[in-house]
Amino acid sequence: MQEHKVHYFNEYTPSDYTVVNCSLEFIIEESSTRVENIMEIRRQNPHAKELRLDGEKLDLELIWLDDLLLDNSQFTQTDTSLTVALDADTARIRIINRIYPDENTELEGLYRSGGIWCTQNEPEGFRRITYFIDRPDVMTRFTTKIIASKERCPVLLSNGNLRGTATLDNGKHLVLWEDPIPKPCYLFALVAGDLGSIHDTYTTVSGKNVELAIYCDKGNEDKCHHAMRSLKKSMEWDEYTYGREYDLEVYNIVAVDSFNMGAMENKGLNIFNSHYVLADEDSATDTDFMGIESVIAHEYFHNWTGNRITCRNWFELTLKEGLTVFRDQCFSADMNSLLTQRIDDVRALRERQFVEDAGPTAHPIKPAQYMEINNFYTATVYEKGAEVIRMMHTLLGAERFRAAMDYYFEHFDGQAVGTEEFLESMQSQSPIDLTQFKRWYSQERTPILHVSSSYSEERSELVLKIVQKIPKNTKNQEQLPYALPLSIALLDENGAAFPLCSSDVTMFHGTTLWIEDAVHEITFAGITSKPRLSLNRHFSAPVIIECDELDFPFLMAHDSDGFVRYEAAQQFGIQTLETMMEGGGIDESYIGSYGTALTDTSIDPMYKAQLLELPTVSALMQRQKTIDITSIVTAQESLKRTLAKRYGKEMHDLIESLFDPSNTKIDGISMGKRALKNQLLAMLMSLQDETISRLCYEHYCQALSMSERLAALDLLENYAPDLAVDALDDFYNRYRDQTLVMNKYFSVRASSRREGTLERVKALQNDSAYDHKVPNLVRSLIGSFARNPVAFYDVSGEGFAFVADKVIEIDAINPQIASGLAGAFKNYGRLSIEQKMQMGSELERIKNHPTLSNNVYEIVSKILEAS
Repeated sequence: MQEHKVHYFNEYTPSDYTVVNCSLEFIIEESSTRVENIMEIRRQNPHAKELRLDGEKLDLELIWLDDLLLDNSQFTQTDTSLTVALDADTARIRIINRIYPDENTELEGLYRSGGIWCTQNEPEGFRRITYFIDRPDVMTRFTTKIIASKERCPVLLSNGNLRGTATLDNGKHLVLWEDPIPKPCYLFALVAGDLGSIHDTYTTVSGKNVELAIYCDKGNEDKCHHAMRSLKKSMEWDEYTYGREYDLEVYNIVAVDSFNMGAMENKGLNIFNSHYVLADEDSATDTDFMGIESVIAHEYFHNWTGNRITCRNWFELTLKEGLTVFRDQCFSADMNSLLTQRIDDVRALRERQFVEDAGPTAHPIKPAQYMEINNFYTATVYEKGAEVIRMMHTLLGAERFRAAMDYYFEHFDGQAVGTEEFLESMQSQSPIDLTQFKRWYSQERTPILHVSSSYSEERSELVLKIVQKIPKNTKNQEQLPYALPLSIALLDENGAAFPLCSSDVTMFHGTTLWIEDAVHEITFAGITSKPRLSLNRHFSAPVIIECDELDFPFLMAHDSDGFVRYEAAQQFGIQTLETMMEGGGIDESYIGSYGTALTDTSIDPMYKAQLLELPTVSALMQRQKTIDITSIVTAQESLKRTLAKRYGKEMHDLIESLFDPSNTKIDGISMGKRALKNQLLAMLMSLQDETISRLCYEHYCQALSMSERLAALDLLENYAPDLAVDALDDFYNRYRDQTLVMNKYFSVRASSRREGTLERVKALQNDSAYDHKVPNLVRSLIGSFARNPVAFYDVSGEGFAFVADKVIEIDAINPQIASGLAGAFKNYGRLSIEQKMQMGSELERIKNHPTLSNNVYEIVSKILEAS
């Protein structure tokens, strides 16, 4: 039974020793890899007498202290550490150990993905390569020599700059890499294999030439060009926006199929899940192209916000991740559309992070404790963390925020720091004391703002009352009011905004209130007619707004803030669907507002696609005290059919004008047209009309872009199963040898709302294209099923049992992926009595499994304890 140890932030102390320099030599052989590790140690705590090195699953062969070869009596070795007596200010430790990459199914440390040797060391994978002080506040200069078969591994890569190559006897060769910039060992990387590649160069703002390369499986080189373009855009944007220039001679990216995460920002050698590198119009959707641009940028931006300045400990993870997500969101907005990017960001936040914040695994963006740090690479740390940075950007404005970031880079470059140092940088430029704002780092759950107003025609005044409703935390403890920016407008009957004049509250940029108190009453003068309220414009704060006075049809038609128009459409849709779920009729004013947006030719296609989205199942589930999937789906489908019947001709005409299968461009207009066409076709398919189904099948056959082909395939699977048979066979046979595209195939099958999905998913596990050791495939088949509300929450309880089986099975291979699957049970406390009994027994079965990992135990125990 594994020990379930909890780590606490308040127990953090600096490391007694640090590693100044580390020289590594890897001899890669078919069955194992020999690692030689020479470390220059410096004592930081003068009272320290023992050096403890982290190490797991290592075969130790030899160890020297300075020039003395140690025997077994001179060190202590456990399954997780190696301890040596060391009462000296400096020392030289030399270690030789052996590791077995082929046996590494957890994909942490050095492992093999197909024929490629590669590493993943964040957060604690380096201890599976060699003994080291494996913590982010130990920053080291690394030199890496790699020796391997020249035939099997012609490409040998590591961090930093290439310093030498040589051909050796017996068919081997070596390369030498030197990284001149100190970094924590979680940023160490190595790749070896027979890889294809594309190459380019980038000239920095100071005139330095940087060699760029993207490596992939041979045959996929043509799918790397979008990623290369995205990289060069990122480098230019970071120079212009933040003044940050790249600091090495080379920048390499490697795409691998087996990878637990999306990508990893290793210094000078990024290793990527191939999903976020490889793309062409035939194999990647528009969303894939946008995702690649975003993730390429995210990992590049980490060079300064994560690598040169890193986090002091893993509790501070949001220091680098929240900030870098904010930076990549801003980059994507600048490259594409500010409005549609903001809506996409908020939609993702609500679908993932709001759900997390409302559930049993809720935690602050800077958690106070963890059992397994891999469980905290979450939407809260990343996306909510980005919203916290965005609020500071809103408060400071672009110019002051840039000055604060300059302060951060100038004062903390080359250091491992915490959120306090970042907040110090922000405070250096802030017009407001940020002490109360710091609560965003230590409190959990999503705050609610209850807004009401009273208008005096006689005095031409509006009194706005804002009440902060702060939920209790997961330990049922009260939490304190936040400090936050709330952007608002008061609109006249034509949608024009009244000037906001008030002396009652801090206001900046003319339209943004700074809210600190639990209850605010703010008086606005000069309001000559009763206004409509426009609240949380551009989603200025990650809060839930409660207000009975919002005029959704008016805001949808007249608000100048595109986000508020979208939000009004969503909230109006939720209101309509919830009335239907309670047995009421469909609100005719909603139908009319939908039609107005549908037929408005002035609206950009991508924004119109967003504006016409119906609320998701997840959005409706979040609002239910007891989850009832059947009522949600029934109401959704009924509303779709009503809209399709009312506006069938308009939708059909729009589809005909938008469908251009020969256009596979990925510019904003082309992608917007495809998104809008696909959404309208989905509406019409809800009618289950044979003519429309035939049209959908024709779109599948004629499509040249994956966005249109996949959308049509998904609609056929859900609404026209007879026609889907041929389309599914065609898709499978066309792409059966392309793992990335087969992920999409498995996802379509596992996400189907038709009867019998579970049986089909079980059968697909035996398909030759499926491999339960490849994380992407597990996420696409098992993960998609676990996110399928109709199949997973089926009243039989069989969906719960199946996912529990998979959690236990995959935990033995890859605990990180298994814990992600276990999150599917997070709604346990909000189920009906019968379903709660079904899910509870499966959770207990997982928890009591004798070899359960800390990863899964932490998630499952929190779910059970909270309920």
